[in-house]
Amino acid sequence: MIKGQWEALIEGMIEGVLLVDPLQLQILAANRSAHKLLGVPANSLIGVPVVDLASSPEDMFFWEDVAAGLSNNIYSETLLKRADDSIVQVVRRVSLVHLDLETTLYVVAIRDHTDQRQVETELEKLIAELRATLESTADGILVTDLDGSIRSYNRLFAKLWNLPEELLTQRQDDAIYAWMDQCMVDASHYNERLASIKRSPLMEATDILVLHSGRVLERVTLPQYARGRPIGRVYSFRDISEKLADQARIQLASKVFEASTDAIFITDQEQKIITINPSFERLTLFTENEVVGLNIADFLLNQSNAELLKRLIEGLAEQGFWEGEIWNRRKDGHAYLCMISLVQVQNADGEVMHTIGFFKDRTESYNAKQKIEELAFSDALTGLPNRLLLEERINQSITHASRDNGEFALLFLDLDNFKHINDSLGHPFGDRVLIEVTERLKNCLRQVDTAARLGGDEFVLLLHQANASGAEICARRVLADLSAPFCLDGIPFSVTCSIGIALYPADGQSIQDLIKNADSAMYYVKERGRSDFRFYQKQMNIGLLSRMKIDHAMRQALEHQEFRLHYQPLVDLSTNQVFGAEALLRWYDKDLGEVSPAKFIPIAEETGLIIAIGNWVMHTAIAQAAAWNKEGRHLRISINVSALQFQQANFVDTLANALDDAHLDPNCIDIELTESILIRDVEETLKKLHAIAKLGVRMSIDDFGTGYSSLSYLKRFPIHKLKIDRSFIMNLTKDESDIAIVTAIISLAHALKLTVIAEGVETDEQKELLSELNCNEIQGFLVAKALDPHAFEAQFLQVATPLEQLPNKTLLGR
Repeated sequence: MIKGQWEALIEGMIEGVLLVDPLQLQILAANRSAHKLLGVPANSLIGVPVVDLASSPEDMFFWEDVAAGLSNNIYSETLLKRADDSIVQVVRRVSLVHLDLETTLYVVAIRDHTDQRQVETELEKLIAELRATLESTADGILVTDLDGSIRSYNRLFAKLWNLPEELLTQRQDDAIYAWMDQCMVDASHYNERLASIKRSPLMEATDILVLHSGRVLERVTLPQYARGRPIGRVYSFRDISEKLADQARIQLASKVFEASTDAIFITDQEQKIITINPSFERLTLFTENEVVGLNIADFLLNQSNAELLKRLIEGLAEQGFWEGEIWNRRKDGHAYLCMISLVQVQNADGEVMHTIGFFKDRTESYNAKQKIEELAFSDALTGLPNRLLLEERINQSITHASRDNGEFALLFLDLDNFKHINDSLGHPFGDRVLIEVTERLKNCLRQVDTAARLGGDEFVLLLHQANASGAEICARRVLADLSAPFCLDGIPFSVTCSIGIALYPADGQSIQDLIKNADSAMYYVKERGRSDFRFYQKQMNIGLLSRMKIDHAMRQALEHQEFRLHYQPLVDLSTNQVFGAEALLRWYDKDLGEVSPAKFIPIAEETGLIIAIGNWVMHTAIAQAAAWNKEGRHLRISINVSALQFQQANFVDTLANALDDAHLDPNCIDIELTESILIRDVEETLKKLHAIAKLGVRMSIDDFGTGYSSLSYLKRFPIHKLKIDRSFIMNLTKDESDIAIVTAIISLAHALKLTVIAEGVETDEQKELLSELNCNEIQGFLVAKALDPHAFEAQFLQVATPLEQLPNKTLLGR
């Protein structure tokens, strides 16, 4: 369809058009306009992942949304990368189109949008005019939106606040606000006032700000309107230092500090206290008469802070201000922690006239903070930093790395099969294992690195200033240390882990992206055998989101009864008659088309959805068997059971209830189990198998010979049949090793009085050789592929037909 009608259709369009596979997001077809727009040769886009055209992280996130099924009819603007690495601005529409019942694709239409540049140029001229107006005012101007985000400021504002050069070039709002905070003498009151202004969009206010530099600013705050509604704020700052210098500073200070909740004192030129406010008396328990005339050093000096006091005096002399926390003692001898800010007030000649000190009692908040940090930032079980503290440290790493063009690594670590420890030995034992794992992780890290527990058996390692090589060394060290044997309560056991690695800034520039991408890389390790590490690659999220899309679609399919069963006939070689059928799951999705069981069943097993799907298969297959047998068509139906489904405590009851509901003879059902199911928790499995046998249900071992080597379960368990895996049948007539293996399996089964069936039989030669080797039964494309119930009835249940007389007996490809 794509090579024919659709390709001809899109070639006739003026817009560039791409046809994209909905799961793999690869380009299936593209017209000439698309090749011309992107500057690439004809037909060179076919097979290219569409994400390769992305020129920005935002566009990569867009395609991740598409892979997750969140975007299927979107009109948007974006940037695409041309063959010469230039960027072209386009408008794009992505639409999900159903070609037929089994095929869907994305149609991506793109159009050059560079004509907008003329409009942008005019806009730049207007902005330049507004900037010139802003710079011409005699006040420092700061313009923000209602949320406080900085929209603009002029040079005089930067000069009044002495903004460093790096802040002028980077234009980071948080950094600018942080700089303004540290410039303030009373930062606490300053921030409280800003919060009050933010809460009232229409407020007009005037405030006096005292800076550590000795400069005093008058700030006028006015709301900014557009179409009669407030859209932001304009702050104007005027230096009134000289104006205040002409007034009586001590009289002004007395009016301010009398009502202040902060403890305030003022000294003379020799740094001797000349006055204090009432809050000072309440905090220190000293009266004004007792402290007037004391030097700052005399009042603050004690054995615990002598060195700190020395730095305070030196800093005050050199910089004109000092701020920090200091432990002091009240008149009654009790220690208290206070935040102290000292600032010198100079006259017009630069001479120090006074020093003003501000005190805040921090004792209670300090104690509370210690307790809160202990509870809020630590994992209760291991004592490691939790997610909250981890995010704070990652933020710090991002700040340092972005400032210094540095890098760091994030390792997402998940213990392999830890659930087995909890299930078999209990959660208290599992908690002790996590504590032991924590100690080993600490030994793998440097002092500057961070190990954090996210919850369960998930850990994150933050490696400070580490590149890919450093991350790999750490990952290998963790794998080696954790693989060493554990022993608790005399019980020896092993623990392995899977590790995903994300690097800053290559794999993400935010906490969310780094953790998500490291998690994606870890998931790839889990999929490919566990106990290893892997670096993140950008296609991983596409794959993960595709799996999420399939998982969601499966849940919808189960809810809306969209799964169906097909039946592959089973043939008795001694009679060449069809005696039964294996029930095989099939699924068609309206968006994904026909989805292969090899693709969706592993995902269902990972998510646990296989339990619900397996129960549906069991009930449906048993109901179908009952319907056929009720009509006199005596068939034995074989049903596959997953390990997770079999492990459910109510599995036998579910099977019994399904048989009772269908009024079916249990002898008509054969349960197929894998070898891995049989050797897990052998005693419990043996009880469950005997319970199934007691119902009258037969059991067989699926894919025999591909699993574990222990054969002891064959004589202990009530098994009726072995199924030879198709991997041994595929080259049976050409490979002597396969003949030897099949011969051995058949001989072993017959010696134990078990029936043998071979799957995947596709040729008459394979069938004849199996017959010569005394194999009892076969199934495969030689007989028929899996058929829906109506087709199965039409071909096999009308009359008893020998294998040689079956219609369309052809070799079908897999």
